[in-house]
Amino acid sequence: MLFAGDDWSEDHHDVEVQDEAGRVLGRARLGEGGAGLARFHELIGRFADADAGPGQVAVGIETDRRPWVAALIAAGFAVYAVNPRQAARYRERHGMSGARSDAGDAHVLADMVRADSHQLRVVAGDSGRAQAIKVVARAHQALIWERTRHVLRLRSALREAAGQAV
Repeated sequence: MLFAGDDWSEDHHDVEVQDEAGRVLGRARLGEGGAGLARFHELIGRFADADAGPGQVAVGIETDRRPWVAALIAAGFAVYAVNPRQAARYRERHGMSGARSDAGDAHVLADMVRADSHQLRVVAGDSGRAQAIKVVARAHQALIWERTRHVLRLRSALREAAGQAV
């Protein structure tokens, strides 16, 4: 079994691969997109047993809704969505400096998946209908939040204009 931590940003992914004992087998900074995914597969392939399948690789990442994640799930990897707060608390367990780096976050994510995967949520592949529901739900949430912001702005403006009458 291999464990990978993937700290993503807008244009790249810092990845670390560990074995079952927590030994670091490899690290890489991968570009976003198809070329980066190909390099991810190559990195995993370097360390996976010849008879191992993608189900023998657990990947920890701090998101569950990017095309990269969908590609990992489609390839058959077990992908765990790690809440950023969980990762921050886990990082605090191992050091008090508070300093963070992308490579360090990839290490934390790999270690979390290796040691605490039973505490994490596996991301399931979604059907087209489930993805559509997610898009609609997020749009609905965004509209509600926007409406709330407008109401608060209007209330504030009315208080300034009319004093305590509002």
